[in-house]
Amino acid sequence: MIPRTLAKKLRELAGYYPSVVVTGPRQSGKTTLTQIAFPEKSYVSLEALDIREFARSDPRGFLAKYADGAIIDEIQHVPELLNYLQSEMDARPDPGRFILTGSQHFGLSQSISQSLAGRCGILVLLPPSLEELRAFPTAPADLFSVLWQGAYPRIYDRDIPAHQWLADYTATYVQRDVRQVINVMNLQAFSGFLKLCAGRTGQEINLSALGSDAGVSHNTVRAWLSVLETSYIIHRLPAWHINIRKQVVKAPKLHFFDSGLVCYLLGIREPEQLRLHPLRGAIFESWVISEIYKTCVHSGVQPSIFHYRETRGLEIDLLIEQAEALDVVEIKSGATATPDFFKNLERFHNRLKDRGTRRAIRGHVVYGGDDSQQRSNARVLSWRDVQRLIVDSIVGKRCQEPF
Repeated sequence: MIPRTLAKKLRELAGYYPSVVVTGPRQSGKTTLTQIAFPEKSYVSLEALDIREFARSDPRGFLAKYADGAIIDEIQHVPELLNYLQSEMDARPDPGRFILTGSQHFGLSQSISQSLAGRCGILVLLPPSLEELRAFPTAPADLFSVLWQGAYPRIYDRDIPAHQWLADYTATYVQRDVRQVINVMNLQAFSGFLKLCAGRTGQEINLSALGSDAGVSHNTVRAWLSVLETSYIIHRLPAWHINIRKQVVKAPKLHFFDSGLVCYLLGIREPEQLRLHPLRGAIFESWVISEIYKTCVHSGVQPSIFHYRETRGLEIDLLIEQAEALDVVEIKSGATATPDFFKNLERFHNRLKDRGTRRAIRGHVVYGGDDSQQRSNARVLSWRDVQRLIVDSIVGKRCQEPF
């Protein structure tokens, strides 16, 4: 298995808290990460029905078997076990005693907030970033293959064809994981809804329009989006709505975490189809934002990222907000940097300048070409170097001079 960035933060938190919870989507590598990070610990998975029943029917006996601590995998299957873990950790608060993993964030976070508040660190493991994927011998080298295959590690670790693996993953997710979160009576309707969402990646969320297309109610759309979000299929990028003008749009954007899953749901069967696909730009935008999101959470940093749009046309794909500066990012899938790539950066800069802002404003363009360069008015980053924007702007290394 490839090295994961989150391992460093995981070991760090295990030195502070009696337990650390690692959550994230199914098949993102949580089990492998925890076992490699803590090879000396016993491991037990609550995925197996007999082990699950043991933990549920005799929680004290179950925990007595692991009195010195353990990695307990898929803890969301027996959330009531957390109540007994609380007593165990209060009686013996050794740092890093229990390492817990779970896939359904909503149910898990509710149980943690009720039982383990103040006793655990919480981390999120998403599929590998581009930088992490490069450790695989079979990692793709061109942009369209990167977007099409996505980043779930088993595709690369087991050399499974991406289209086959994503088909099986989607079927398992809909048939099994969704039913564990809510009672979806019509799985076919939910599957159709999932595909409709894929067609809207990189777009603002309109609940009424989405419900109309899916043939379900406004409230059902809201609930189903929450399912996709809590199981780490999508995330919502909030709008940045400082009071510059009253015409600022405040709707969040929908982004998928994995571009390969989007391609599968859209019926894109080979990487070259992306070259002329009408959603190529939206898929690339979601991929870039996912890369930034991953690097944040894998470094233990809460993302402070937004999009911006005015009704009169000015739009910024990504804003990275910091106390002392604002990073303004345009995302373009084209392989040649043209003057059009920079026009919204300049307009947005003038908007804030007219308002009298004192924060540094740094302009960036991430594009589908291969060469990174510093322009007079912005830094241009190849998709291959997207990590440089993430590390510089979020994790805390030196950034470029102000816009």
